[in-house]
Amino acid sequence: MTDKSLVLPHERVDDLNRNGLRVIQDPKRFCFGIDAVLLTGVVRAGRSERLLDLGTGTGIIPILLTAKTKCESFTGLEIQRESVDMARRSIRLNKLDDTVTIDEGDIRLAAGIYKPSAFDVVTVNPPYMPAGGGLVNETSPKAIARHELLCTLEDVISSAATVLKPRGRLYMVHRPQRLADIIMLMRSQGLEPKFLRFVYPHSDKAPNMVLLSASKGGNPMLDVAPPLIVYGPDGQYTHEVREIYYG
Repeated sequence: MTDKSLVLPHERVDDLNRNGLRVIQDPKRFCFGIDAVLLTGVVRAGRSERLLDLGTGTGIIPILLTAKTKCESFTGLEIQRESVDMARRSIRLNKLDDTVTIDEGDIRLAAGIYKPSAFDVVTVNPPYMPAGGGLVNETSPKAIARHELLCTLEDVISSAATVLKPRGRLYMVHRPQRLADIIMLMRSQGLEPKFLRFVYPHSDKAPNMVLLSASKGGNPMLDVAPPLIVYGPDGQYTHEVREIYYG
């Protein structure tokens, strides 16, 4: 199958600037953002480990992580059928069929889709906003990606805890405003927060993202990393962000 036959007329192919990797996206649907890329910069996974990305969308996180980690296998779980189709075509486009699997399914049902303690690592870039707020179209792909319409923060953390092995790690990117909820829910599910880093758009602005990791059954001890600044005074990505993007 040729590259051209994998891409539909209304779609585009974006270069990920890593090992020649590319991803198919539909501009009218939800396209990945910097939060997904920054999350891949903190994930640590070994050669014999298995990784699951919850709410994988078009597969951006597992695709990027094939270039950044040495995992034995990568799995993405996504509920929106059109996104599943795009993700699977991106996997074929990158010739990653032997490494990455995309499953169609509901995060809330992950415990029934996968065996308990099946994964060493779980990653998630979940919807940030609680449901409600007068959305114009509550079934649109963009609304589903941004708002907790099909799953809540509690659903995400509970499912991650179920499918993780003891001492397995959860990596998440979210909004600082939800940090208290995130830590409370993690601990309620036996996930001990181990790493925290705030992301600032500019050095003189408030943080707009937070990167976290937690260990299933881990001991209490939280490592708070220095701030990650996205843009320098010149308006360009800082050296550290360029390193995360381009290696």
